[in-house]
Amino acid sequence: MFNSNNRSTKGESKSIMPSSNVNIIGSGTSIQGDIVCEGDIRIDGQVNGLVSTKAKIVVGPEGEITGDLVCQSADILGRVTGIIKVEELLFLKANALVKGDVYTAHFEMEPTAKFNGRCYMEPDEAPAAGSREVNNGRSFVKEEAATGEEA
Repeated sequence: MFNSNNRSTKGESKSIMPSSNVNIIGSGTSIQGDIVCEGDIRIDGQVNGLVSTKAKIVVGPEGEITGDLVCQSADILGRVTGIIKVEELLFLKANALVKGDVYTAHFEMEPTAKFNGRCYMEPDEAPAAGSREVNNGRSFVKEEAATGEEA
């Protein structure tokens, strides 16, 4: 496995690590800030901020996100408070709890999942990620806040 014959000649280096691009935020980990990545991401800890990827987001049963999610597809088993923008399929599993508006092309949810918010099936019309302002503890989309309408 760690054979020294894996060294490359001519200065090129070969990776002995798998080529998959999966990011994991483990249980017991707390992140304050935005996460932007290219590959899949699984969150079993806590994140307070934007989570954005061009791939899939999985929020594990113990995972908790306070902030916006932007991705290609998502499976939610834990808690999310914020705007969720998914280009393809958003799937809320059994014990999921989502508080916030959802913009997605396809939406599936198991009977025991909880969803409090509005669902828009035109993800291209979603507000830009992180464009919310907080006013007296309530979130508003900047574009709509100017007109006085709540998001």
